[in-house]
Amino acid sequence: MSNAVDDWFMQEVLPLEGELERFLQRHWSDGFEVRDLRQEVFSRLYKAASNGLPRNTRALMYSTARHLIIDLIRRKRVVSIETVMDFESWDVSSDEAGPFDTVSARQELTMLRTALETLPRRTRDIVHMRRIQGLSQRETARALGVSEPTVERHVSQGVRLLADALGRLGVDRGQQRLKSKRKGRSHER
Repeated sequence: MSNAVDDWFMQEVLPLEGELERFLQRHWSDGFEVRDLRQEVFSRLYKAASNGLPRNTRALMYSTARHLIIDLIRRKRVVSIETVMDFESWDVSSDEAGPFDTVSARQELTMLRTALETLPRRTRDIVHMRRIQGLSQRETARALGVSEPTVERHVSQGVRLLADALGRLGVDRGQQRLKSKRKGRSHER
């Protein structure tokens, strides 16, 4: 089996090395880490192939690279809206989201960005620092020179205003869950 995986890797994966490196350079902000990312993708591909050779090496390579970048972004916990929007432009084969879901998610993200711009300035700044930059409540309060309860109040207000704005635009993601939670509380009383 090892010889088959080695042969597959040399014949199918290594010729894609330049393509993979260009992809990683386009989609990862730190150019110094690209070679390490490439090696990690190669390692994951080799490990996956030891369980069975893939039918579409290129698709597996792009999917692996995409998932690696997403994992790294999650670990950093700082995600710009531009980075998230850029995921949609990645031209890779995937079994995850169909064209409708992709277009729908892109539209919702654009509506969210527009709704975010309509928030009062202080609320928008606090929501951006907490939810997009990933700062803690204490870090946000310290950076803006306000109390932690003020940060909490602005985040709560901002999220509510964003949900209302998106609801008026027809986006009901989470609205059903929120309504059922409210009904449950009213029955408890």
